[in-house]
Amino acid sequence: MKNKKFIAIDIGAESGRGLVGEFDGEKVFLKEIHRFPTSNIRLYSHIYWDVLAIFSEIKKILAMSKSEGDISGIGVTTWGVDYGLMGENDILLSNPFHYRDRRTEGIMEEVFSIVPKERIFERTGIQFMSFNTLFQLYATKKEYPNILDSAKNLLFMPDLLNFFLTGKKVAEYTIASTSQMYDSSVQRKEGGVPGEWATDILEKLGIPSELLPEVVPPAMHLGNLSEYIREELNISAMPVYTVCGHDTASAVVSVPAQDSTWAYLSSGTWSLLGTEITQPLVNEKSLAYNFTNEGGYNKTIRFLKNIMGLWIFQECRRQWLKEGHDYSYLELTDMAYSAKPFLSFIDVNNGEFLFPGDMPKRIQNYCKATEQEVPEGLAQITRVVLESLAMEYRSVMEKLETSIGARIEVLHIVGGGSQNKMLSQFTASALKKIVIAGPVEATGIGNILVQAIANKEIADIFQLREVVRKSFPLFVYQPKDIGLWEENYERYQRLINR
Repeated sequence: MKNKKFIAIDIGAESGRGLVGEFDGEKVFLKEIHRFPTSNIRLYSHIYWDVLAIFSEIKKILAMSKSEGDISGIGVTTWGVDYGLMGENDILLSNPFHYRDRRTEGIMEEVFSIVPKERIFERTGIQFMSFNTLFQLYATKKEYPNILDSAKNLLFMPDLLNFFLTGKKVAEYTIASTSQMYDSSVQRKEGGVPGEWATDILEKLGIPSELLPEVVPPAMHLGNLSEYIREELNISAMPVYTVCGHDTASAVVSVPAQDSTWAYLSSGTWSLLGTEITQPLVNEKSLAYNFTNEGGYNKTIRFLKNIMGLWIFQECRRQWLKEGHDYSYLELTDMAYSAKPFLSFIDVNNGEFLFPGDMPKRIQNYCKATEQEVPEGLAQITRVVLESLAMEYRSVMEKLETSIGARIEVLHIVGGGSQNKMLSQFTASALKKIVIAGPVEATGIGNILVQAIANKEIADIFQLREVVRKSFPLFVYQPKDIGLWEENYERYQRLINR
């Protein structure tokens, strides 16, 4: 049997990459062919994604792939919630707004005055965050109604890039489910049946539901590269597939789990901690805990909670680079081993840490305002961030176990953050659980192997996860210093509940 090669285009909030995955029937072998910073631009008071610059980098990936021989498929994954609006004759009306744009501040309360919070959660099952697509669209309607009035189609980021590649306009299920506009109540009532758009909620908010495209499942042949792309790059008519378009959904597909008592932590700019269930879990408890029910492969649900994640660490490093301290993430983490343990904590989900800016100063101000010792220096601030993340993972894990009524035995950390050995060990110790770290390129792997399912090279998700276990190294962390972490967890709980 001839090995099959697939291209994963994985666009993250900090960087994008093109991966070629070669599948020999038992293992998949990855090769990175291009990596680039994800382009976003601040223009006056707003932040936008430079989607045309991103697409230019995607075309570089396709051009470079010519040296790889026959390509059996292409799949695109991105972050969730953001979107592009298309006008008459498929004109892109504006660069997509960045989810960290401040136009959505205070918007949730306005929306709740029109449609009650409980009603939105009952219908969508999605965690409330000010940058969810629902709130972004309402903010755009308030500030730029002319854009919305001129729009004919809304396409989420991976769907927009797929449109640029093929000319086909659809909404892939996993990415559509993150929008807080997708009605999952049908799935809860009928069991395993995907939902539909919550058109009545949109209409009450004055958001035209006819903008929203047909929702399609992952592992579907969307079409071939358009003739425009083929002529420009001098490449063949490669097929494009709808993989799990939301990057976390693709990452969860590649979790190398073997039993039924596991949870995952997709660790990167955001930390997403949850488990895989068969139907949305929508009740008073999940609303109170602000958990979310996002779509997964084969109509599963990713029951999870968004946590601020390594964004805080990334912004610290960005500030330190401006100040002339050129250290890698690994170097900063190594320095943190010498810093004082449990000096102070931050609430990583505090709104002060959501937006770009001088993050080390914000951390120091937070510690001062909460009457804790103020961390000084790169090493100590790094340690405060990583210990605080581990404590928050413990807090969310407890709520997760309470919500599903079961104890989790193993936590799988996947994604770029799984490389951070200090954070992985801190997480095992804080949670008092076994942590298995890897694979690093979880999103790209899930992207590639869902394409392999679409090509009938892999039978199902169980075989897919067996392929992951055979193909990539995994690292196991056991809890350490449990008593010390337990004592300081009480301090952390007092801080975030004050």
